[in-house]
Amino acid sequence: MSTLESVFWHILGYAAMPTIFVMGFIGVAVVSLAVLSKWDKDQ
Repeated sequence: MSTLESVFWHILGYAAMPTIFVMGFIGVAVVSLAVLSKWDKDQ
């Protein structure tokens, strides 16, 4: 593996975990707000 490939895969590897966490938090927030909004309209 060349140095450029190694640097690319290291950057991609280090960026993957924070991206997964942030997208997970955003997804949970959106679903929670949708459920709470729907629940609030019903009352």
